[in-house]
Amino acid sequence: MRRNVSGLAVVGEGEWWLFDCGEGTQMQITRAGLSPQKLVGIFISHLHGDHFNGLPGLLSSMALDNREKELTLVGPVGIRDYLDLLASLKICYVGYPLNLIEFNEKSFADKPQALVYESPRLTVVTRSLDHRVFALGFRLEEKIRPGRFNLERARELGIPAGPLYSQLQSGKAVTLADGRVIPPSEVLGEPRPGKIVSYCLDTRPCVNAVKLAENADWLIHEATFTEDHIEESHHFGHSTAVQAAEVAAEARARRLLITHFSSRYTDVRQLIDEARAIFPDTYAAEDLAEFEV
Repeated sequence: MRRNVSGLAVVGEGEWWLFDCGEGTQMQITRAGLSPQKLVGIFISHLHGDHFNGLPGLLSSMALDNREKELTLVGPVGIRDYLDLLASLKICYVGYPLNLIEFNEKSFADKPQALVYESPRLTVVTRSLDHRVFALGFRLEEKIRPGRFNLERARELGIPAGPLYSQLQSGKAVTLADGRVIPPSEVLGEPRPGKIVSYCLDTRPCVNAVKLAENADWLIHEATFTEDHIEESHHFGHSTAVQAAEVAAEARARRLLITHFSSRYTDVRQLIDEARAIFPDTYAAEDLAEFEV
């Protein structure tokens, strides 16, 4: 095999989030130089083995490494029973707080979207997708960030460098030694929208995938087949590269990362070419590849 199974890390400052956890993901985390202790959330799309078989080993390893921080785990109904069974067989052990959130079709009876993770920095929401089994897609979105700090203006106002700069950057007014009160608006530009990463595996093209990907900086979307296998793709609950590109275009995403290629494609250039004909800013995922958001 030239490609590992599904597992995507979104990395921020001092913390990161994992989307799917196929077999071998734990080794890939090590190769990528990521610390499991800084992992704060795992989001499982569906219960096919290539998307979650690596989960028990990763959870257990973090326990053996004396993890104490809470971990959020989100996925379809069945994960809790699965982990409980493995725990009863002494195969999986989780000795730290685990915030497990499960979904099934009934979870979306009243509203199509659910908030599954929130921190001062960002939110993650989920919607159901269209696969052979119940599957979830996710949207990670940073909250609005303060405007850029105008260092020249701060110096003009006589604000001494140091802690006062940090307070202003965090949106708090400061009082100078001469009694003047400086509001953040004096030195900060316009608020900046947060970055958005959307994750849609495995699925046929669907409305919820478009909703999750609206205005995303990166849409990660499966592209299992080329267009000449579109009927097979639909039968097995997948998308072609062209369909992934059409979702990105309809959602007005900035960039598209296609992945989850059928093993029949040892060379994915045809998949990339087909997608780029619809959505030029398309890239193909590779093991341990890094993309800036």
